[in-house]
Amino acid sequence: MNPLLTLSNLGQSVWYDNIQRSMLTSGMLQKLVEDDGLKGVTSNPSIFEKAINGSSDYDGALAALRAAEPNATARELFFSLAIEDVQAAANILRPVYDASNDKDGMISLEVGPDLAHDADGTIAEARELWQRVDRPNLMIKVPATRAGLVAIQQLIADGINVNVTLLFSSQRHEEVMDAYLSGLEARLKSGKPINKIASVASFFISRVDSAIDSMLAQAIASDESKRKKALALMGKIAIANAKVSYQNYKEVFGSERFQQLREAGAQTQRLLWASTGTKNPDYSDVLYVETLIGPDTVNTMPPATFDAMRSHGHPHLTLEHGVDLARFQINMLPELGIDLDAVTEELEAQGVEIFAKSFDTLLEAIDNKLASADFHNAASA
Repeated sequence: MNPLLTLSNLGQSVWYDNIQRSMLTSGMLQKLVEDDGLKGVTSNPSIFEKAINGSSDYDGALAALRAAEPNATARELFFSLAIEDVQAAANILRPVYDASNDKDGMISLEVGPDLAHDADGTIAEARELWQRVDRPNLMIKVPATRAGLVAIQQLIADGINVNVTLLFSSQRHEEVMDAYLSGLEARLKSGKPINKIASVASFFISRVDSAIDSMLAQAIASDESKRKKALALMGKIAIANAKVSYQNYKEVFGSERFQQLREAGAQTQRLLWASTGTKNPDYSDVLYVETLIGPDTVNTMPPATFDAMRSHGHPHLTLEHGVDLARFQINMLPELGIDLDAVTEELEAQGVEIFAKSFDTLLEAIDNKLASADFHNAASA
């Protein structure tokens, strides 16, 4: 059996961490849904930057938008292009959404990363994107920054589906869950329905190992007595971090507080494993899929990981195996001079910066395309 379909049978939804116009128009996305049981799509500024800057897929649409809106900024043109893609993907995924009772079949679109520390700006742009896309299976992506927490609570209260992104720590995850529940409570108190609201908490995996493994290597180099402990933790902390967060998820959504919301039709805010492509070539290319399989979760895979899992994955329930060991591994880090909270805080800041740079590169690429003679010749042909 296709391992990707087995994941679905084990209670985990498979989403695709990529979008490009050609995969929508060629029938590729439809085929992934039909053959591999794909249940959702995620995007981010880096993905759109590669799609638009790295192909000619969007040149015709960009020319048409420029003709229709001659004074539009590169930012405005980008969101118009992105919205076209997101609407098309939402239409393809709509049967999945309907069949899952509004839980899956989602397509995510992120607010501008320059708003990561601006709660009011995030709320305003999220509301605008929600209205413009006008699809019930849209999720607005909001980073899990301090300002993002404020925005998340308000957007949930507005009845907007939210994909909380750039989440690295269990502590911040607890704050994200509280923001979600507070938003649901505010909406319910105002007499509005909460049964159609979906949210995921996108917990980043491989970036944690990349950072921690580097620090473990430094510990080994500086102190031979730490070698054995440090080697034992290589490639383990990201998975341990996720396993502990899943236990926190179960506690919060098994609580009396959530039970009252569940009775009003509320969904849980599922954990979504993001950044699941393996960066270290010494590790299995499906490491961050096979080790994090459990019910009521999502794994959004970049194309290479998706293909690898389909080809040679061996899925079985693993997410709740070795939870005590996971806690032990995390507790060993201070003995090696590693502060996990400080690392995850830095990863959040880096994540915001990476997406902001991709966004700037994307807008610059749009301006350059619009200014190029080749683009004008192609557009008028």
